Amino acid sequence: MPTITDEEFGTITLRRSVRASSIRIRVAPDGRLRASLPLYAPVFLVKRLVRSSRNELRQLISQQHSNTLFEDGMQIGKSHTIVVRRINTGKVSATRHGQQLIVSLPNDTDIRSASTQRTVRDSVIAALRIEAKSYLPKRLIFLADKHGFSYQKVRFSHAGGRWGSCSSNGTISLNIALMKLPFELIDYVLVHELSHTVEMNHSDRFWALVEKADPYYREHRRALKKESPHI
Repeated sequence: MPTITDEEFGTITLRRSVRASSIRIRVAPDGRLRASLPLYAPVFLVKRLVRSSRNELRQLISQQHSNTLFEDGMQIGKSHTIVVRRINTGKVSATRHGQQLIVSLPNDTDIRSASTQRTVRDSVIAALRIEAKSYLPKRLIFLADKHGFSYQKVRFSHAGGRWGSCSSNGTISLNIALMKLPFELIDYVLVHELSHTVEMNHSDRFWALVEKADPYYREHRRALKKESPHI
């Protein structure tokens, strides 16, 4: 099935249909975005729709896949904390100040409301992206050098139901939600994707590469299945 790649949303699957009269984008069961389009619609129209609909697509992904309830005092990633400050008047806002995500919340507003959670989530995503871009590239370089892997470049996303992926040209895509995980599970995901630069499959040869770099990968793999890559 043909795909396109977006810097934020990662791989987007394209599905042409004789019944499609317009382009529609939805979240597929695997967590990725999927675009349905008429048989002869040019692909650039999908790319243009993605560019013009980023806020709507972020909201769609959040509504369908996130079960996280953001609360006062919650730790976000490795170094951020949500701090709720009550205000007498004004609108809900969430801004990052150093290592704190300051949520300004009117006295008559519940932080658990859907609109407030969406506002907080945007700030959480921004904080996790900052952490991911600061930590993950350095760690990926370290593990690649240590275990003899090479890759072309790294990209970041928060869309989809996967922690990471590796393309055939050696581009590794990492979900910024990795920063929610313990460090040993982050390493497992990085080793997993680095191993795909050699074996683009899940054959015995692939798992042998993973095990060589992470002897406890079976334990880490089981633990990872209990976590969610959605934000």
